[in-house]
Amino acid sequence: MRAMNLSALFTAHIEIRQRKLAEALEATGFDALIVSSGEPHIYFADDRQAPFCPVAHFAHWCPMRGPFHLLRLAPGSKPLLIRHAPEDYWYEPARLDEPFWLSQFELEEAATPHGVWRRIGRPTNTAYVGNETQRAEAAGLAVNPEELLSRLDWERAYKTEYEIASLEEASALGAKGHAAARKTFEAGGSELDIHNAFVIAVGVTEEELPYTTIVALDEKAAFLHYEAKRTVAHGRVLLIDAAAQMRGYAADITRTHVAADCDPRFVSLRDGMEKLQQELCREVRPGANFLELHLLAHHKVAGLLADCGILKADAEEATVKGWSAPFLPHGLGHHLGLQVHDVGGHLKSPDGAKMPPPPEHPFLRNMRPIERGQVFTMEPGLYFIDMLLRPFRQGDDASRFDWKLIDELSPYGGIRIEDDVVVTEHGHRNLTRQFLPIR
Repeated sequence: MRAMNLSALFTAHIEIRQRKLAEALEATGFDALIVSSGEPHIYFADDRQAPFCPVAHFAHWCPMRGPFHLLRLAPGSKPLLIRHAPEDYWYEPARLDEPFWLSQFELEEAATPHGVWRRIGRPTNTAYVGNETQRAEAAGLAVNPEELLSRLDWERAYKTEYEIASLEEASALGAKGHAAARKTFEAGGSELDIHNAFVIAVGVTEEELPYTTIVALDEKAAFLHYEAKRTVAHGRVLLIDAAAQMRGYAADITRTHVAADCDPRFVSLRDGMEKLQQELCREVRPGANFLELHLLAHHKVAGLLADCGILKADAEEATVKGWSAPFLPHGLGHHLGLQVHDVGGHLKSPDGAKMPPPPEHPFLRNMRPIERGQVFTMEPGLYFIDMLLRPFRQGDDASRFDWKLIDELSPYGGIRIEDDVVVTEHGHRNLTRQFLPIR
């Protein structure tokens, strides 16, 4: 991993944020912006809070964790950070110390959320972004204005060097978890064992992971977001989608491993998916079209299905007739950053105009032209999902599928390979493979 000066990277990051904010405020007619880190969600009829996740637009400026902090942002002024710093004996208050980012802010502190907001007062012609909407309305702020939010979301697709460094560190940390998980799988561990091995290797609590781990053995790998954790062990296939985060920036990594006694026909499918995923990654460059890459993924998966005898057609015919769709029902990837499924993938322009995916590919999360500085996942998959394959068992096209082979391979669930890539000036850099090589 490249050496870096976090303080210098963050200073440059804030300079870019200041410039882009000034452009967004000028375009939308506001003088300033208040952003909160957010208030926690309390479960209904309970006094227990859900795990806290900061408002991403706050985290885009400041990596300080915790609820009820506020930022006042205005062109030409140093950002004002009002930190919620309670005195408490029920829970240990977070320490501030001297973090690398602190010099970029004017700091004030208050012991209560009311005290934090009192320091803001009632500024005129000021927008607010966050979920403390009642307090913002009481302060006379314009709450979550759509056009301003669209412009902020648009800019989040272009990652600064500070953000890319954070994402790269998250990949490195997640790779440690994947190595431990694979070792546990190969030793015959259960889904729960594998999950625990990942968490311990990453060195965090489950709440500190960027998303709930997907640890699926055998047929459970056919559920795209499988989140149960069985104690049945000695699986023949492991699909693990799990990652870490660093300074709020999330990696997103998936690998599919096979045991020594796995059906060699499924092993060939897994190896083929590994190869075609890397071929797709090599197509990433400025000016490329993400929808075209998604369609290319379907073509390649169709070709693999044909080569393995599952489809009795060439890749071109299978793609045109939609026969790859039940095997690959999700999009090729999504923007990645402060949110795992980061925002802005369907924006056509900064003013909020939308560019939805085509009806035949409704789950494609990214329609933006590929440009330098974007970070997104590349995650083709191939699954045996009965509810999606069932309609193809009847009708004129049924004979073009080898149903006996499909039924024999279905107990192995499915395959997904996922890397995170950053678009560079002339191509891309894979943030995952340097830490998790092919095998």
